[in-house]
Amino acid sequence: MATRWGIAGAGKISNDFVTALRVLPSTEHVVVAVAARDLSRAQKFAGLHDIKNAYDDYVKLGQNKDIDVVYVGTIHPQHFEIVKLMLNHGKHVLCEKAMTMNLKQTTELINLAKQKKLFLMEAIWSRCFPVYERLKKELEKNTVGEIHQVIVPFGFQLTDVERMTSKSLGAGTVLDLGVYGIQFANWVFNNEMPETVQATGCLSQEEIDVSVSASFIYKGNRTATIITHSLVTLPNEAYVIGTKGMIKVPNFWCPTYMVLPDGSKIESPLPQTKGQFNFINSAGLSYEAKEVRECILQGKLESSKVSHADSLLIAKLEDEIRRQVGVTYPEDD
Repeated sequence: MATRWGIAGAGKISNDFVTALRVLPSTEHVVVAVAARDLSRAQKFAGLHDIKNAYDDYVKLGQNKDIDVVYVGTIHPQHFEIVKLMLNHGKHVLCEKAMTMNLKQTTELINLAKQKKLFLMEAIWSRCFPVYERLKKELEKNTVGEIHQVIVPFGFQLTDVERMTSKSLGAGTVLDLGVYGIQFANWVFNNEMPETVQATGCLSQEEIDVSVSASFIYKGNRTATIITHSLVTLPNEAYVIGTKGMIKVPNFWCPTYMVLPDGSKIESPLPQTKGQFNFINSAGLSYEAKEVRECILQGKLESSKVSHADSLLIAKLEDEIRRQVGVTYPEDD
């Protein structure tokens, strides 16, 4: 039986997620309904993707008994209430990152999901790319030797993107971009909590972080350096550096290959589709959709690729970075 999806939000990332589902068999994945706060947007989205039901109210999405799991693709200030709503209506949830605005909200959602015995996963699609599994194998093989440094620069010119300039939309590079770098460092260091976090950054007049540099210091002289930027484009490659050399992961948030210390490549091409995407390598969203289905079929409440512990540590580190840089949101009160 197909996993029946509901889509919360009719924006660009929701478009890419639904388009990516077409990579997978229709006998395994089907989209039942979409909801947005503007009915015309939901109807346009439904028409584009041949979805039967379109709603202007997320409650109606939660009430649809034909839906198994809801993909939440709205902006992150809306995640907490929508995810909570869906869990309370008995729906499994895949929620875009950052899952919420802070650790307090993320903890509440995870506890609710456990209480309701429902699957909940933060949509860190990166973790579901085959390159991440290959990277882990290389690290286990001691390809780079003892790891002492991870460097993840991630930035684009985003000054004309409204969600990056409006605090009410959750603007800021830590929650929008930093989550990717943080999760990569956590992946390499097996979800270890750093002994020390040191962060600094530049704020706009609206007290939104436009750039951040954060260092995680671990025992054993190991460091991860995360850099985010919304004013300039950074190299956007992740580097894992050890005593025997370096592994480079271009497009680390959605990678199709990595470069080993000897210069050779390990490649994993994306699945082919004729769909139109808004963002780079979005066909890879099919990887996380497949992971969600497999977890639900197995009766799991969380994925080992993006566990609840992963999301809690990410949120904790995001909170600490924002605290040091001086960025707060109403949700922090």
